[in-house]
Amino acid sequence: MTIRPEVLPFVGGVVLVFGLLALILRMRAVSGKRVAWICVLPAVIGVIYLMYFFRDPNRTPPGDADAVVAGADGTVAAITNVYEGGYLKTDCVRISIFLSLFDVHVNRAPISGKSTFLGYFPGKRLFTFQEKSSEVNQHNKLLIEGEHTRCLVNQIVGPVCRRVVYWLPHDKPAEVAMGDRIGMMKFGSRLDIYLPADSVDVVARRGDTVRAGETIIARMKGVPR
Repeated sequence: MTIRPEVLPFVGGVVLVFGLLALILRMRAVSGKRVAWICVLPAVIGVIYLMYFFRDPNRTPPGDADAVVAGADGTVAAITNVYEGGYLKTDCVRISIFLSLFDVHVNRAPISGKSTFLGYFPGKRLFTFQEKSSEVNQHNKLLIEGEHTRCLVNQIVGPVCRRVVYWLPHDKPAEVAMGDRIGMMKFGSRLDIYLPADSVDVVARRGDTVRAGETIIARMKGVPR
């Protein structure tokens, strides 16, 4: 199991905080046993959780040529028909995936194509299980243009998630294959995937549990498998 190197500052922070607390308690003559319960045990639990949270398992994308896969692990929170007037400029289906604090938070490309970073957009920090968070929360926005369809992806920040990261170049488009790692959302969030409604048939259903890079959420029309 690979662990993302981004975990290191968080581990260092946990060790530093509980280390200082342990030092203060010992200076106040608190017994070593109590210090262990108050500081060492929570620190160990915290580090184990951080290593678990920043895990980055390998994934095997499906071989179907018409597949569109989930861009994040989690639960399909909503499937909504909307008009996307900013970039796709057409009627779309928006598939929203909610990530809990126990899901893998590495994001992957739903389709193959040319991925362009569109920018970071400031906004609110509503809980991401709320429908309106798709429209008003802070988020990264990226566009993947494939041979048969296009895909707009929003990495959405919630009240717990403090940062969303897009790992590919920000200043120029980059080629990606379906299932490639493209970024990460730290500590709970939401991923919205917009697909032109006339180019796909959605196969995911609300409440489905999905895995990034593996679970098929839609199929492109007119593309043989």
